[in-house]
Amino acid sequence: MPNMLDNYNDIAEIKKMSFKDLDLFANDIRQFLIEKVSKTGGHLASNLGVVELTLSLFKVFNFDKDKIVWDVGHQSYVHKILTGRKDKFDSLRKFGGISGFPKRSESKYDAFDTGHSSTSISAALGIARARDLNKGNYEVVALIGDGALTGGMAFEALNDAAYNKTKMIIILNDNQMSIAQNVGGMSTYLSKLRVDPKYNKFKDEVNDKLRKTNIGNEVANSIQKIKGGLKQIIVPGMLFEDMGIKYFGPIDGHNIKELVDVFTNAKNIKGPVIIHAITKKGKGYDFAEKNPNKFHGIGPFDSYSGECCSNSQITYSKAFGEELVNIAEEDKRVVAITAAMPDGTGLSEFSKKYKNRFFDVGIAEQHAVTMAAGMASEGFKPVFAVYSTFLQRAYDQIIHDVCMQKLPVIFAIDRAGIVGEDGETHQGVFDLSYLSHMPNMTIMSPKCVSELKPMLRWALKQTGPIAIRYPRGSDICDVTLNALSNIRIGKWEEVTDGKDIAIIGVGKMVQSAVLVRERLERLGISAKIISASFIKPLDIEMMNKLINDNYKIITIEDNVVTGGFGAMFTQHLNTIKSDVKVLNLGFQDEFIQHGGVDILYKLYNLDVEGIFQSILKFI
Repeated sequence: MPNMLDNYNDIAEIKKMSFKDLDLFANDIRQFLIEKVSKTGGHLASNLGVVELTLSLFKVFNFDKDKIVWDVGHQSYVHKILTGRKDKFDSLRKFGGISGFPKRSESKYDAFDTGHSSTSISAALGIARARDLNKGNYEVVALIGDGALTGGMAFEALNDAAYNKTKMIIILNDNQMSIAQNVGGMSTYLSKLRVDPKYNKFKDEVNDKLRKTNIGNEVANSIQKIKGGLKQIIVPGMLFEDMGIKYFGPIDGHNIKELVDVFTNAKNIKGPVIIHAITKKGKGYDFAEKNPNKFHGIGPFDSYSGECCSNSQITYSKAFGEELVNIAEEDKRVVAITAAMPDGTGLSEFSKKYKNRFFDVGIAEQHAVTMAAGMASEGFKPVFAVYSTFLQRAYDQIIHDVCMQKLPVIFAIDRAGIVGEDGETHQGVFDLSYLSHMPNMTIMSPKCVSELKPMLRWALKQTGPIAIRYPRGSDICDVTLNALSNIRIGKWEEVTDGKDIAIIGVGKMVQSAVLVRERLERLGISAKIISASFIKPLDIEMMNKLINDNYKIITIEDNVVTGGFGAMFTQHLNTIKSDVKVLNLGFQDEFIQHGGVDILYKLYNLDVEGIFQSILKFI
């Protein structure tokens, strides 16, 4: 049988396809996704789960004028395939290739850039209101997952949309819930009835006539109460109904005909509508269906066995998770918190061994931080493991609820620095800048995997907030460093001696500095390597010694230079009016695109060769 996707060219073709053709087309798309993502890596399970849902949207809506906002956006691969990017999928998430997330700069069909969770309803509501102000005539759709709906921002947007009765369609893509046949069948029937234009017109006409007399008004109120009671029993979406948003569902998110019917009729409803679709994450690929977490975000893998390319080196995340389990065995006050990322942050084993001390709060970083503060105020030792880019979402809570009260909350900041293929929305290059100006915050960074463990132990013995930031992945293969044995607050480590220049590295950048030193030595340049174990407080004593000994100083960090470690160092020089030459190396004032980590470090001159050349120019 010919592959329909091979001959597909334009979104207009979808509207002409029969439901049978659409089902066949869905199978072709799934095979395409498995083949391509197995080579490039990416978010597979979530995209396999929305194939029929996406096709149904394109069948009903005209995205040459209608707008769709994908929450998070990692499930937009099918959307990209259908909108002219099919032939670019070999470049997915690669440097210079197409992004793994929606990007307005990439296609006119990408209405809004996304990458973080729980934003789609707010963005779509803004687009809908702009449409209304401009007297436009097009549909606005927000797609949000059940996980993203745990974010408080989503409920703020729902409340606003309901209160102001803005016309928009919200699709809840629920890949967690299973539907009992009787509940699902009844709800589907009721939903079809309630979105039928004739039914709604008849209902409005009857209601208007009844409301014109006192007796009729009482009858209408009685009907409303009875209807509300019945809906409480048989309609699972009363939360949304009570807010003022019409709810339809749950419906089968893999039944294209059913989806098309509901979408078509929902367009005729005035005000906000939420359509609850049940999908299966990883659908159509057995390995992804059985292990959706593994295939949520995955590197290249063998499509026949489902196995990934192995990396025998221990990662920072794994080392963190192992040590936290050991510490928790010794101290029953230690608790672990995650915002829907137990696997990614290394907390899987902790969650199994200490179920009553493990808290997955869902995609709700603000809540996680303030909850941790509450636990700390009662004598517990909370450790919040979170990706650098997601901690940004809890900026106010860190200041107001943790730092202001000097509470001993540990922030285990994973994926600090460059993360690579996920791109601008996920690069962890701002944490040093936004944490360093918070009073009472201590910031640490291990120079190697083995150093993370003693740092975590030390941090859990302190009495105030501490952030430990570390990168994705493992150490550089060619560098072997010993963990700092004696940790003292605000004290750095002299890794190697040298008399001409001093290179101060933050975290893993120390490893690059060691390799740069070897090249400099061949040119007769003697470099002292220092590990800035503490970013805050700075080691003022060592800084002053370097200044007094007239070293030329280079700082290296995998953070933006603006407001980062180098800026703090330079600020200290200004306070003592020193004229010592300092070179601050880091990322410049721009968002860093997607691509391989090695390529991005090279692009920004933060690979070994780039650092080496920058130092030569400097001295």
